[in-house]
Amino acid sequence: MNLENSQNYYGEVLQGSADLKTDACCTLDAPPPSVMDLLRNVHDDVRARYYGCGLVAPQAIEGANVLDLGSGSGQDAYLLAQMVGEHGSVTGVDATPAQLAVAREHEEWHRERFGYAKSNVRFIEGDIEKLGDLDLAEGSFDVIVSNCVINLVADKKAVFDAAYRLLKPGGELYFSDVYSERRVPEGLRDDPVLHGECLSGAMYWFDFIAAAKAAGFLDPRLVTSRPLGINDTAIAAKLDGIAFHSATARLFKLPELEMLCEDYGQAVRYKGTVAGEERVFVLDDHHRIKAGRMFPVCGNTWKMLADSRFAEHFEFFGDFSTHYGIYPDCGTLFPLAGAVPAVASGGGCC
Repeated sequence: MNLENSQNYYGEVLQGSADLKTDACCTLDAPPPSVMDLLRNVHDDVRARYYGCGLVAPQAIEGANVLDLGSGSGQDAYLLAQMVGEHGSVTGVDATPAQLAVAREHEEWHRERFGYAKSNVRFIEGDIEKLGDLDLAEGSFDVIVSNCVINLVADKKAVFDAAYRLLKPGGELYFSDVYSERRVPEGLRDDPVLHGECLSGAMYWFDFIAAAKAAGFLDPRLVTSRPLGINDTAIAAKLDGIAFHSATARLFKLPELEMLCEDYGQAVRYKGTVAGEERVFVLDDHHRIKAGRMFPVCGNTWKMLADSRFAEHFEFFGDFSTHYGIYPDCGTLFPLAGAVPAVASGGGCC
């Protein structure tokens, strides 16, 4: 039922982002200038059918092979196509034919706009709950992204499990989605409007953490979060005051990570070499690492930087020979503590 709801809502009911009844499927925060410059190279028709809730533009992906789950009309795919460069690739998977038609229609336009000899983007029709049915090789992607789509599927565990299989060692699942402060009642799951507005399928934050860890992503990290606005009175009444957040998380395929953040007396020093983050590198919402300064880290953070594409951008100090106990104020933070439903605001990408 969820797939049918999604195909109808995003293919027929919505003709553009202005038709949305909440800001759940909108990106309200202005992207950084470097990303805005790239978005100006995306066709207007593609941008008009954008329904993402966050910014899926992970750092340092030049030359990477990227998979976009729920690629829709292609805005994120065409943004990432510029970030990975002509020698990287972006594969978009979506289950809504009307959205795929928009993305494919403008493939050649974007190739010419980017100045590439051949397109580095392809779009596949498919259900992200059944990625194993598609022509996608295991361990073939450096980064997997998704923007406000996992909430739309019923079997979220299947998505996390497949993402882990498809990633290379040290690869990353970097995605934005909608989360709730408590579990949404089962009776609301199949409401077509609540589902299409990314609310009835929202993950309870701690259910997300459990599912991510069960798939092998042992230390999920929260990057950004914001409260969602529900300015439709009928929708607000159905949800009975449940608070929702849009949040971006990053999950690394590093099986040696520990379940908790442990202290080994380690530190890193950022070289300032990641494009767009020359002064401060942002790993997550409480790891903002200034260039040139010694920055103490837990063992897990050390491995996220040392055993991933970020290794060349850091110097590493210490080892794992001495354990000092639990590391204070680290790991995944809960984004909804004390949250209340927000009033929708204007601006952003919608």
